[in-house]
Amino acid sequence: IATARLTRACPIHPRQWGFISASGCSENLKLLQLLVKCAKQEHRDLGVVFVDIAKAFDTVCHQHIIAGLVQRGVDPHVVQLVREMYRDISTYIL
Repeated sequence: IATARLTRACPIHPRQWGFISASGCSENLKLLQLLVKCAKQEHRDLGVVFVDIAKAFDTVCHQHIIAGLVQRGVDPHVVQLVREMYRDISTYIL
């Protein structure tokens, strides 16, 4: 329910493959293969950049996430659920 409401209030860009139930790796690999193939056929230069944004979500201040949800008009109950997810959280490595 929370995911459905958040998706309506904060739509995900069509090129975003994280946080959705789809095989983003295979789709992106097929796209890359197609681009390389077309560049070879047309004898064109091709530049490719890989950006690793692993753990990018962890670097966003939780208050900014909450503020963004409020700004987008997300239902206050859903905002409170997200707020509670981030309250007093910690990680332990054994």
